[in-house]
Amino acid sequence: MNSYSIDQVLDTSGLSCPLPLLKAKQALNKLEKGQFLQVIATDVGSVRDFKAYTDQAAHTLLESREEGDHYIYVIQRG
Repeated sequence: MNSYSIDQVLDTSGLSCPLPLLKAKQALNKLEKGQFLQVIATDVGSVRDFKAYTDQAAHTLLESREEGDHYIYVIQRG
């Protein structure tokens, strides 16, 4: 069981790189520090993109998982 509750869900299904990450960045900018964003994507490239972005940004990638043909990410705004 996760110890956080999602503040916003962003569905980027059907969008190709780099759109899922760009939309996630926009959504994170609107959240308060410490809030959680869940991103749903279908682009396989998003796995690499979200990892690289959160490694460099102040945000934390708490979850990165695959559910069928979807990739689910949970990011905490830093």
